Amino acid sequence: MPGQKRDSRGNAKSSGPKAPLVRNEYTHMFESFRDELDSHHDRRERIVKASRDITALSKKIIRKIQPDMPDQTEREIQSRLSEISRLLAAVTPDVQGINRYRYSRSLVCIEELIEALTFAHYLRTQRLMGFSEAVAKVAELSCYAGDQMDVDAGDPPPPANSDAPRPVVHVTEEDYLMGIFDLSGEMMRFATTTAALTGTMAGGSATPAVDGRERTIVVDMQELGSFFEMLPQQYNKSYQIKLSTLRTSVLKVEKLGYGLTVRGTERPAGWMPEDGNDPSEDDY
Repeated sequence: MPGQKRDSRGNAKSSGPKAPLVRNEYTHMFESFRDELDSHHDRRERIVKASRDITALSKKIIRKIQPDMPDQTEREIQSRLSEISRLLAAVTPDVQGINRYRYSRSLVCIEELIEALTFAHYLRTQRLMGFSEAVAKVAELSCYAGDQMDVDAGDPPPPANSDAPRPVVHVTEEDYLMGIFDLSGEMMRFATTTAALTGTMAGGSATPAVDGRERTIVVDMQELGSFFEMLPQQYNKSYQIKLSTLRTSVLKVEKLGYGLTVRGTERPAGWMPEDGNDPSEDDY
């Protein structure tokens, strides 16, 4: 004999038909609230998943970017840009209008994407990508063009051919600034790696002098730091942490340049400090 179904209080449940739901003038209103919340959670889940994947792909692109890239690396970066374009296009309808700001904290991948695009642009041109350029490139990426891609490494794929205007992912000023903050860290690591491999500061032989100084990555980092110091300051925690990190990166590159230009004349070529004898910060 099958068991008797009971409710949370232990009372036997009736096996008859369920009582009809009572509807009144407020029922439709609460049903619309329910539908809106369901749509919000579904939309947010799609954005978070896409953002996580785009962030991972952008980090992989950053690790692969270098001044002289072999064809295989360019094809790999191009493939990842195509995947980023597909992911962005999938969530583009979800971040139109006010939703772009409603889900801004879920769309943190834009900062990482800006970092990857600006770093590739800097290595090719030794110039900072402007805000309007970044807006245009992300807008192109958000229009997925399928397999029709024939671009240089670091460039976004062209938008699909269509006469009708297509929605795009808009880049806010905060997205751009946070991405440039992260760019300074990549520039610092690039300067350190180049100095260790070649014994010179990156960019010194490829660009003309500026104000009597050789145009190296030291000058670029100093200018980048100065621009951020001149901007109207924001006092939220995230901005202040990134600004402090930028100052540290500029200082590290300055010390690196000092060691190569001043102390380099006092040391033989290929000299390396012995273990335990590394110069302290007070020695600079």
